[in-house]
Amino acid sequence: MTVPETNGHGPIETPPRAPSPVHKFGTLAVHAGSPHDPVTGAVIEPISLSTTFAQTSVGVPVGEHEYTRSSNPNRWNFERSIAALEKAKYALAFASGSTTTAIILQSLAAGSHVVSVSDVYGGTHRYFTKVASAHGVRVTFTPSIELDVEELITSETKLIWIESPSNPTLSLVDIRAIADIAHKSGIMVVVDNTFMSPYIQNPLEHGADIVVHSVTKYINGHSDVLMGVAAFNSDSLFERLKFLQNAIGAVPSPFDCWLAHRGVKTLHLRAREASKNAQVIAEALEASPHVIAVNYPGLDSHKQRKIAIKQHRNGMGGGMLSFRIKGGKPAADRFCEATQIFTLAESLGGVESLVEVPASMTHMGIPKEQREAAGVFDDLVRVSCGVEDADDLVADIRQALEQVVVREQKVSNGVANGH
Repeated sequence: MTVPETNGHGPIETPPRAPSPVHKFGTLAVHAGSPHDPVTGAVIEPISLSTTFAQTSVGVPVGEHEYTRSSNPNRWNFERSIAALEKAKYALAFASGSTTTAIILQSLAAGSHVVSVSDVYGGTHRYFTKVASAHGVRVTFTPSIELDVEELITSETKLIWIESPSNPTLSLVDIRAIADIAHKSGIMVVVDNTFMSPYIQNPLEHGADIVVHSVTKYINGHSDVLMGVAAFNSDSLFERLKFLQNAIGAVPSPFDCWLAHRGVKTLHLRAREASKNAQVIAEALEASPHVIAVNYPGLDSHKQRKIAIKQHRNGMGGGMLSFRIKGGKPAADRFCEATQIFTLAESLGGVESLVEVPASMTHMGIPKEQREAAGVFDDLVRVSCGVEDADDLVADIRQALEQVVVREQKVSNGVANGH
């Protein structure tokens, strides 16, 4: 099958551009939502910066767009790409991952109740606890959702929020098990899939109703775009969220959509390499005498390894991991300052490797008792593995650990000698 396009002299033939079940992930990543320009034949879509679009008569636009807040060619193409990769009917892009969270929560009626895993991204926790209540939505957190979700559900519960893997302890949730329970009561299940990306995990296939991403991370993959996206299959949900996308106006720019769509085309290559690197680094950390524990779904020692095997592509662990270092918070801080290839910075999912201390950075807004109940201790280091050479990354991890230990020993010896 071919799709006719025109070069001004009649139709030209190009490969099918629409998502197809016969096409595998890499093919969809490169081609979905990427039509050739019908006028010039350009293989790469132009950036459509126009804020408004001409109409042939009152209320009849020339094409499919009227005003860029409502719709834009670059945003449409990006959304179609994500829908294909998440095996969804629809996708909607927003100005940030946090905006995506906010709009989904704002789609709920006042008085609604939400059940959430307690180990979530700090920004999500902040919205749930500081903002959602302002429009009448109450959130209950649980560290063991698979065990107590049924007793937490009330007649007002409308949504269950899952991160799998969670940020930053890499805990997993059996999505299908939660979805089966939720759907008995007509409750929607949302899965934040940011850590895995559509390449490694497709939550909709496991029963989720909505999958969300901070596009800023793996989907864009180059640390130069702020964006979020939600993907789903429900027609009524599309109408509701599309209305809010337009009414609130928290939409990404055409240029950001263009950049993110370019990033999507190499997602499978980057996610695969980052996961390979994380596996090697996790194994090196697990073997280190300077490390208390390693959280990584690709390790056989991970308490929910069976879920990873069931839900992740080829049982992959993804590019994110965290570990507790001996020596407490001072050691965690010094480790992050001692790395040479890993950059001490927030965020994740870019081609470059990053390290951070969640308790002092991304999750510092969560009260200490709540953080530690979720496993986010002061000595926890979060690692985002990029696509550098694995040998160099492991060497950097090892030299940073040694620097921390040597310094600890010098401090201990100084105290013992009266200095």
